[in-house]
Amino acid sequence: MSSIFSPKIPAPPAFIMPDPVDVPNYADEERDKLEAQKLTDAEKKRKGRRSTILTGSGLNEIADANIQKKTLLG
Repeated sequence: MSSIFSPKIPAPPAFIMPDPVDVPNYADEERDKLEAQKLTDAEKKRKGRRSTILTGSGLNEIADANIQKKTLLG
């Protein structure tokens, strides 16, 4: 019943497209050089697999210490 008594929705105003000549160009040489420089800088700072895996003398010290702890069983 509410559809009978509800007011009609007016049509939206017409949309006017802006002129494409006013829009600046995104792709230019200076921006491409800057992005390439950022990428090379990030690649230089990146750590490799060998520097992030910490295996070696650090784990052997614990095994050689032969730590004895009492268990709950006795």
